[in-house]
Amino acid sequence: MPAKIENVFPTFICRGHLGDRTRRLNRELMREIAILPEIDKAGRQWSKENYAGGYSSYSSLTQLHHTSPYFAELEKLLRPYVRKFAERLNWDLLGRKLKMTTCWANSMGPSCHHTLHSHPLSVLSGVYYVYVPAQSSPFKIEDPRLPFMMNSPPRRADAPMNERNYITIKPRAGEFILFESWLRHEVPPHRGAKPRLSVSFNYEF
Repeated sequence: MPAKIENVFPTFICRGHLGDRTRRLNRELMREIAILPEIDKAGRQWSKENYAGGYSSYSSLTQLHHTSPYFAELEKLLRPYVRKFAERLNWDLLGRKLKMTTCWANSMGPSCHHTLHSHPLSVLSGVYYVYVPAQSSPFKIEDPRLPFMMNSPPRRADAPMNERNYITIKPRAGEFILFESWLRHEVPPHRGAKPRLSVSFNYEF
């Protein structure tokens, strides 16, 4: 009797581009992200200790979608994609709604990086790319099963992308990536001469 090989426990991400309408939005977001370090003393201090070579409002200004019309516009543009992704994940939200609860800005200078991590206390996370200069670092995600692969042989170099231990995604300005908050991810050192600008966010329900 023949055996059947099946694919189980898939991990999904949602990746898309918001189109030409982001050109104006990205210009405004770039302008605001350039101003934030000047007014955010706590963010500058946190970045000095935890985000060498860059700036992030991760620990200070974390609800930019409530304080800036341009970050609010981004949240509105993301809504249909968040809704569609949640449906694909077959989530039963028990009558509740997904809501963006935190939203912060990131500016990565040369050699700035973000180590492997997840986003606890939220269910859905994501990143939107405002400006991606040449030689920008990719977005890198880890196979969530990796800690349990005790004696598993390495994958071949030509293995399909969704079967590798790590996946790297080269972002573009105007593009977003959504993922479940437990999925570990990182940003390797930025090699570009100009800052790599992005907006990160979390959703709860």
